[in-house]
Amino acid sequence: MSTSRRTKRRVHAVLGASALALTMLATTSACGPDNSAGDAADAVGAAAGALPTNLDDLKKWSFEDWEKWAKDYAIPAAAKGYWDLEKLLSAKPVEVAAPPQKPGGGQPPASQAPASQPPATQAPASKPPAGQPSAPVKPSNTQQPASQAPHQPTQAPASQPPATQPPATQAPASQAPATQAPATQAPAPATQAPKQPGDNGNDPLPSTINAQAVPHPYTKFAWEGKLFFDDPGTQPGKTGGSRHVCSGTVVSDPAHPGKSNLVWTAGHCVHQGKGGNFYANFEFIPNFNSNGSVSGRKQAEQAQYAPFGQWNGVQAFTSPVWKAEGGETGSPATHYDFALLRVKPETDGGKSLEETVGGSIQPWFNAPREQLSITEYGYPAAPPFDGMELNRCESGKPTRLSFEPTRPSMLAIGCTMTGGSSGGGWLTTKDGKPALVSNVSIGQHDQEPRFQAGPYLDDVAAGMYNFATKKG
Repeated sequence: MSTSRRTKRRVHAVLGASALALTMLATTSACGPDNSAGDAADAVGAAAGALPTNLDDLKKWSFEDWEKWAKDYAIPAAAKGYWDLEKLLSAKPVEVAAPPQKPGGGQPPASQAPASQPPATQAPASKPPAGQPSAPVKPSNTQQPASQAPHQPTQAPASQPPATQPPATQAPASQAPATQAPATQAPAPATQAPKQPGDNGNDPLPSTINAQAVPHPYTKFAWEGKLFFDDPGTQPGKTGGSRHVCSGTVVSDPAHPGKSNLVWTAGHCVHQGKGGNFYANFEFIPNFNSNGSVSGRKQAEQAQYAPFGQWNGVQAFTSPVWKAEGGETGSPATHYDFALLRVKPETDGGKSLEETVGGSIQPWFNAPREQLSITEYGYPAAPPFDGMELNRCESGKPTRLSFEPTRPSMLAIGCTMTGGSSGGGWLTTKDGKPALVSNVSIGQHDQEPRFQAGPYLDDVAAGMYNFATKKG
């Protein structure tokens, strides 16, 4: 990644696929919608395919405004049987671009940048000068076998102290993730978040929290899975395109209670960002490698590593901000790095994704930051991980990280996951049940503290979600 003037640091994107995919729904404020003269600017911006002058207006967009902006949300499904084990194992985290400038005029956490770049070769991005966020996490190429019964997503996400967690045991080179930050990881937020006057939305960086491999089988975590996709325009059966991987979470669909087919992930795992396009041939595998059949990259039958089947993406939604501005690590667009994917089974079986895996997670928009205790889930694939195992970081209270003071500060947590974990769900507890409050976007993993950051889901994210549920 490019550098700012001072000291150049190399930062690797650890979150997921390519930080380019957050196209359809960006927001700029954590406040709730209000009625104002901006409504007119809203519709004008949507109709013209451009962002409104005041991004707060995005929070007031009507269904019709979203429809005008997101007219290209329908995507071709991958051909049946296209994603065989060979292709799944060859998928790699995408590389991210360098940040254009310092984040938010303040002194953001060490170095984290969103992942939005060319596939396959994800050279570690050069880091911004000290005191700045680094590159986003990139998608990884690892899949996990899973032959387990669906589970109920009733496990409370992060309610554990960040400080001392055993390193994930899934590192490819048998290395503990904690001690060696993989080449593309998001920095973890500090667990202290006192707001200082004029701090530009930034808190001290969080302490490093080691990722832990979830024990097989992953029956209780069937709502988490791996997302695979190709470069834009890649045609099934043809060579030349690069394959990528991210993580995703099955979320509830109010329009189809108990029968959701929606997967929440990062924007850069769906769309390339400014001047780019949607990726192609999306495939979601819930509870990937639940039984450990492909651990260590072993060979196995589809029924073993994909116990709940393989699901093709047919609709993709992301924020207008990501679509218009995304693609660079550590840029203001990272604040809106989120997306939704609607899927259907490769082979019609009559049951929805939620019914198949046994549950879904409810998104929580505008969640009070002071009430959050986060547990992150994902399939890190960049070294020292190999993408075959589901990992989690019980990171606790998030801190704030900002690249643009006028936009809602991102959530930052300590976590050593690397590329491939992008899009992975950040869960907390609400009314005794797990709720999704963010997703992996960017991170820092090659220096201390190692942490990751994700977007704060406000009314813009809620608008995208509401639009997607009505289009299903």
